[in-house]
Amino acid sequence: MSLCFSLNSFTLQTPKSHQSYNKSQFTSQFIKQIQRAKLKFEAELMEEAEITYSIVRPTAFFKSLGGQVELVKDGKPYVMFGDGKLCACKPISEQDLASFIADCVLSEDKINQVLPIGGPGKALTPLEQGEILFKLLGKEPKFLKVPIGIMDFAIGVLDFLVKIFPSLEDAAEFGKIGRYYAAESMLILDPETGEYSAEKTPSYGKDTLEEFFARVLQEGMAGQELGEQSIF
Repeated sequence: MSLCFSLNSFTLQTPKSHQSYNKSQFTSQFIKQIQRAKLKFEAELMEEAEITYSIVRPTAFFKSLGGQVELVKDGKPYVMFGDGKLCACKPISEQDLASFIADCVLSEDKINQVLPIGGPGKALTPLEQGEILFKLLGKEPKFLKVPIGIMDFAIGVLDFLVKIFPSLEDAAEFGKIGRYYAAESMLILDPETGEYSAEKTPSYGKDTLEEFFARVLQEGMAGQELGEQSIF
């Protein structure tokens, strides 16, 4: 979450993912608690009469999708869950997101609005993200498709072991968070159809994921590291 103040204007950035957290039975309690707290904060902000607000919900960030670039560059397969089409997103660069947030302060049509936002172009599945990376490398695509059931089984085992070895609680929680983001779409949930919709997910900016991958292949992930949040 990030905050931006300008006189009596307030801009709040929160991840899009909390819009549909209750769709997955494997969503962790940790994620639920954070998302409920954010929704509560948003509700209190909307009720505040003395300031205007803009609530920005980006779909996904480039750096969140860059964890496998170096591995694939070194000849490793691109890892995905299921058929690689379980989820999709419209990733946005930090620069484009910053520009959009600045627009929220300056544009009247963004005042007192909840604003989901993605980057330019079509929504991309993990399979398509991997294909972009292999194209940039000039390599034949090599994928490792991990059945989502394996992750479910591992989570079940960890949940059982936590009862005996409480020190494994963090590992079990991390597994549930990973499972959630491996299978849950980052697009807007259409309330009329109950399906995720690329068409209803707004696009903004000019930076593309392909350009980001190309830069990381040349310069590495310096300044974009995920640290303990990294799965790969």
